[in-house]
Amino acid sequence: MPVMQAAPQDQTPAYPPHILVVDDDTRLRALLKKFLTENGYMVTTAADAAEARRQIGSLQFDLLVVDVMMPGEDGLSLTRGIRQDSNVPILMLTAMGESADRIHGLEMGVDDYMAKPFEPKELVLRIGSILRRAPPMDAPAKMELRLGECRYDLARQKLTRSGILVHLTAAEAELLRILAVRVGKPVDRSELTVTGDTDTNPRTIDVQITRLRRKLEPDSRQPRYLQTVRGTGYMLRADP
Repeated sequence: MPVMQAAPQDQTPAYPPHILVVDDDTRLRALLKKFLTENGYMVTTAADAAEARRQIGSLQFDLLVVDVMMPGEDGLSLTRGIRQDSNVPILMLTAMGESADRIHGLEMGVDDYMAKPFEPKELVLRIGSILRRAPPMDAPAKMELRLGECRYDLARQKLTRSGILVHLTAAEAELLRILAVRVGKPVDRSELTVTGDTDTNPRTIDVQITRLRRKLEPDSRQPRYLQTVRGTGYMLRADP
């Protein structure tokens, strides 16, 4: 698992701090992603602990926002597992009045907590405060996929072609991110029809894949990197 590290305290990072929001509430995830993005953060979301673990295994995060009450593995268990490998800052969301969850979280190394419901502006202030307090770390290792003339930086979610930044729409960027996290493995169409926490028509996904291939492939009519997996969905392959 890549080691997640906080942004340096004594210098301005070369890229926006990357935050992972883990919450099973679809509406809240979408609202937090929108609000945090508008406040200068790069945001990835996860609907449950399993998805969060997949994201953490492939991407670099500066801070995690984790809800306690989630179906399946709860936020406390997820935090316990993360703390075995990483000191990435964690802000925990708890139900109003659940002091036991806050105590358990602090015992596990959670940096701060907020009770729901809360003001998004306060969340932004708390995140900024945590990141300023985070101890200086070495610069994170670059995690990059080679796709012929293209390079995809997983940590910063940036695509370049021959060293030139390639513009991606929000939908294209989200599709590429999902496929890159599972590089070399088929991704079911059902996982791709939920991008940005908004249901998307399967036909729209096909159109977006076609456009993404034009930006990735030497010949989009004979895709080498973004392949169709019959009966399943799509798969991203990368050069060694």
